[in-house]
Amino acid sequence: MRLLIVSGTSGSGKSSALNLLEDLGAYCVDNLPVALLSSFARQILADPEKYGGLAAVGIDARNPQEELARFPAILAGLREAGLQSEVIFLDAEDTVLLKRFSDTRRKHPLTRTGLSLAEAIAEERHLLDPIAAEADLHLDTTQTSLHQLRELVRVRVVRAEHSVMSLALESFGFKHGVPPGADFVFDVRCLPNPYWDSALRGYTGLEAPVRQFLDTQPEVGRMLRDIRQFLDAWLPQFEAANRSYLTIAVGCTGGQHRSVYMVERLREHLQAQGREALVRHRELS
Repeated sequence: MRLLIVSGTSGSGKSSALNLLEDLGAYCVDNLPVALLSSFARQILADPEKYGGLAAVGIDARNPQEELARFPAILAGLREAGLQSEVIFLDAEDTVLLKRFSDTRRKHPLTRTGLSLAEAIAEERHLLDPIAAEADLHLDTTQTSLHQLRELVRVRVVRAEHSVMSLALESFGFKHGVPPGADFVFDVRCLPNPYWDSALRGYTGLEAPVRQFLDTQPEVGRMLRDIRQFLDAWLPQFEAANRSYLTIAVGCTGGQHRSVYMVERLREHLQAQGREALVRHRELS
């Protein structure tokens, strides 16, 4: 029996993620009180076939603070009872959450306490800290469309369901912030930058002119070799430890050239080993 616990800030896409999991055949319960999580776990463990072997629950900040604070202990109890429990936490930048509430004209669930929308978002994130700290998978939906979110959840959850570690490679620009869900971050800002060549500036790391330029740079070859060696050494250990999710992020200044190139080269390296990785170029999406 496998239980997915979906949480995150309001407006980040929790309901969409749960809807997709229901489409995938999961038995879903939204807004389950934390205090009832152990009881629900006992129920599905007693008859896994009745629930199709996969259940998902949504937990949000409307729970009492003292119950949210108990979440890590409750989660540990579920795992000790033999329930394969994974936590998926969704979030987005404050400016994006504010815009989503403005566009939909929805009320934030915590604004009833007299807080402004910005204050409610900050308070919600604070209340959910105990869940975020336990998350196996962090999803930043700041620059993710509804279609992209559904595909991201589908690919990662389905791979993990078949006992295959869900591996993701993501390129990004440091000037836009580090992806919050990254397990490992490689900084390639030290490499020669195609941006400073006016003939290459308009291309990306997906295109031949930039790839050919970076292919000829010795520093690029050395860093690519070092990252490959790191992955070759550590990925088998994560797989042996039954890790469900692993996200590797590669960043340059703007996320257009060097990081994109490096992620594509790493994808090719992993494919040659028979490993599949979900690739996302954040600044190009």
